[in-house]
Amino acid sequence: MRVGPAGYRCRVVTTGTTTEPAVPDLGPAPLDARLANVLGGRTASAIEKAFGYRTVGEFLEHAPRRYAERGALTALDSLAIGESVTIVAEVVDVRERTMRARRGSILEAKIGDGKGLLTLTFFNQGWRTKDLVPGARGIFAGKVSDYRGSRQLAHPDYELFDRDDPRATADPEDEEAIRWSRQPIPIYPATSTLSSWQIAKSIGIVLDTLPDIPDPIPGRVRTRLDLVPFRRALELLHRPEKVADFKRAQDALRYREAFVLQTALVQRRIAARATAATPRSASPGGILERFDATLPFTLTDDQQSVGAEIAHDLAGEWPMHRLVQGEVGSGKTLVAIRAMLTVAESGGQSALIAPTEVLAAQHLRSIVKFLGPDLAAELRPVILTGSQSTDERRRALLAAASGSSRLVVGTHALLGDRVDFAELGLVVVDEQHRFGVEQREALRTKGATPPHVLVLTATPIPRTVAMTVFGDLDVSTITGLPSGRAGVETFTVGLAEHPGWESRIWTRMAEELATGRQAFVVCPAIDDAHAEDDGEPAPESDDDAPKRAPATVLATAERMRAMPVLDGRRIEVLHGRMSADEKDRVMTSFAAGAIDVLVATTVIEVGVDVPNASMMAVLDADRFGVSQLHQLRGRIGRGQWAGVCLLVTSAELETTSRERVDAVSASDDGFELARVDLELRREGDVLGERQSGGRSSLNLLRVVEHADLIVDAREEAERVLEPDPQLEGHPALREALARRLDESDAAFLGKN
Repeated sequence: MRVGPAGYRCRVVTTGTTTEPAVPDLGPAPLDARLANVLGGRTASAIEKAFGYRTVGEFLEHAPRRYAERGALTALDSLAIGESVTIVAEVVDVRERTMRARRGSILEAKIGDGKGLLTLTFFNQGWRTKDLVPGARGIFAGKVSDYRGSRQLAHPDYELFDRDDPRATADPEDEEAIRWSRQPIPIYPATSTLSSWQIAKSIGIVLDTLPDIPDPIPGRVRTRLDLVPFRRALELLHRPEKVADFKRAQDALRYREAFVLQTALVQRRIAARATAATPRSASPGGILERFDATLPFTLTDDQQSVGAEIAHDLAGEWPMHRLVQGEVGSGKTLVAIRAMLTVAESGGQSALIAPTEVLAAQHLRSIVKFLGPDLAAELRPVILTGSQSTDERRRALLAAASGSSRLVVGTHALLGDRVDFAELGLVVVDEQHRFGVEQREALRTKGATPPHVLVLTATPIPRTVAMTVFGDLDVSTITGLPSGRAGVETFTVGLAEHPGWESRIWTRMAEELATGRQAFVVCPAIDDAHAEDDGEPAPESDDDAPKRAPATVLATAERMRAMPVLDGRRIEVLHGRMSADEKDRVMTSFAAGAIDVLVATTVIEVGVDVPNASMMAVLDADRFGVSQLHQLRGRIGRGQWAGVCLLVTSAELETTSRERVDAVSASDDGFELARVDLELRREGDVLGERQSGGRSSLNLLRVVEHADLIVDAREEAERVLEPDPQLEGHPALREALARRLDESDAAFLGKN
């Protein structure tokens, strides 16, 4: 029997790692002390293997994912098969039986929550009947598995609340007993080898050795927001006495996280503005004015206002760092072309990098079309891709290096060591979410003096997301669409509840083709052997639905060619394993109307502009993300004819996968869909190279949910940094900032 770190007595039965005696020596920088010096090598190694934590500071940021109470039971019927869980429950029944097929016994203990049951299974461990008796209550941890239709935990770890503790048997009106029964129990993210209470014990040892720590948040801010000091917040987070304690801790630590992060981002902006750039301005009668005079339409109000913001930045003394976001088809490319022409007037070059060869080729065609023959001959736009022939590549490299081409479009090939520019004045990054920060940086450093940077994205970003993820960029938004766009109607085709609807997909497509229109069919895979060769992997899902083979481009095209309803229709394919010449030939033929239906992967997600295409069917739509689906349907309805988008899915109703598809069908508001997408995918790493999604480097902070807090933290960071950009008068904040950035993040900030 022992007293646990949260102050309660318990009996511990465990099959995992044990905590070694502590050596309480944290040195002059307590948060930077190595865990091995505090917990011993064995426990520290187990923690590092499970979570990657090496220091005291990293470990103390391992926040509980929830809190349980001794009197609160867990909803056992909600546990997912295969999930590693830590739950509070009560032993209902215990039985031991002899195994039939081999020697030994099986101990089965049923635990319950009043609504559901879960079985604990132990082999040849009958001695556990001394602890696991009906009525015993405690915390149980293990991986949920299925045995003959029932949920079970095989050989779980557990920790029982000691019924002999005087606080548990005291008068219910006793103040200490009441406090003990209501004391929250932190439940930590755990692994199969490191349980929640083992983590709690280790954190308790660390906290017992931790001295007071200076708070990076200025005292006036803590007073204004009524935030507890940093050291106290850590104590209340991990060892709360009541519910209000950990809520106050979360408030303080969440603000600290936002404040330190925004300080890093504001510092990045200050560093960028300390760098000199070559001002670029358009002249009366110059290239930009000549270009504008040839446009057969009037710029939208948003295009004009964003263009004015870009022109102001280009004429400045420091490099522009601006993000332009707008819906699919809002005219971002035109805005970028006008910026490139402004740079060209002073002899500068622009490099536009796109994520795919199809999009790069589309950009080149659009640029040449917009420029007209005279300006195109003067500016000589060229393209550079990885699949070009040696001669084509040599000519493009020479045009860029000599300066004879002032507009260079390309893919990742632009990042190569052999690519040089005579006078690189502007870098345009299209579809920023497809590139890492390092790739943007690699292209930016090809300028003799730092070039201006313009980032384009058709994935709408809520303000606080842009403020947090792209904190070094000024943000412009194009909200309107050019006139003449008919729009798109989107429908979910739920085959799970309506399997007979599949034939209607092709009948509806035949009707659309009969009017002279064209159509896209999008599949998540090329063929059975290349399920994720093209496009992004399917988003993670917590659904228990059986895994199905994805629809493939090659099989779907073959099946469509055999359909009587599509007899005589010209059906072609487009995917990432085709050569650049093949892709260009197919896209040119489709744009010219020589192909009726294009069956493709997400290679057509961005940049493809065929105004005559009015229908799209996305097969296995649940395998795509929200933003991807929104981008895909932006390929249709770009002309005078209304578009019809069918999102075909076999996902069951009320699953996460189905909710994702239905959200896109229900809204064409990209910003609302971006919010939904963000809730599903998290924010990605906000400082380092991993900005394209995946893991989130945020701990307690959520950029949508805590928008007001982020705005406040940003304003406070600016107030601190304006008079003291090096944080000489804020040593605690400077240390917290250094601790927040790993080596790659710090290197990135140095480059900027």
